Amino acid sequence: MTQQPDFSKGLIPAILQDVQTKQVLMLGYMNEDAYNKTLAEGKVCFYSRSKDRLWTKGETSGHTQVVQNVHLDCDQDTLLIDVIPNGPTCHTGSQSCFNTTVPFYVQQLEDTVSSSANSNKENSYTQYLLNEGLEKITKKFGEEAFEVVIGAMKSNQEEVTNETADLMYHLFVLLHALNIKFEDIEKTLSKRHQVSNNFKGERSDIKNW
Repeated sequence: MTQQPDFSKGLIPAILQDVQTKQVLMLGYMNEDAYNKTLAEGKVCFYSRSKDRLWTKGETSGHTQVVQNVHLDCDQDTLLIDVIPNGPTCHTGSQSCFNTTVPFYVQQLEDTVSSSANSNKENSYTQYLLNEGLEKITKKFGEEAFEVVIGAMKSNQEEVTNETADLMYHLFVLLHALNIKFEDIEKTLSKRHQVSNNFKGERSDIKNW
């Protein structure tokens, strides 16, 4: 962020948003000192109007908010901060002060697979696949892909939906086995999307989406 917030009118609002889920977590206020401390320490610091002092979010509970990105609005007087929350954000124990819920998102599969791979759970199917190795994993992935095709050929929406869910799970097991992060795929998709939007000619090495 090249521009600086405008603190000439006093405190400015700062909205915290989960960087992964995009869930809005809370609204607080910053003065210039709180803003500078946030940038310097990498954890969100507000100015507490009730305590009349700087207040690092989570300084008592330990539920700090780790800063990932800081965005400034068009008037330079409101901040949107992408964070990784270390625990619930709200003092009530809720993840969000607005009591919003986040639907399942595909990146959760990466966490699920990783958690299962590193757990001591007995009869873990994820661990079974990983222990069997790439040949087993790729075989199962191919089988699930074929099941999706079969369901599609029958125009069976429920079957395609269920088999696609299985396919996605096995894909993330495969990515885990190859130590590929989903964010790497997102970066590739983003580049291709930009190329598709900007490309006005024809080239054989570019997929024009």
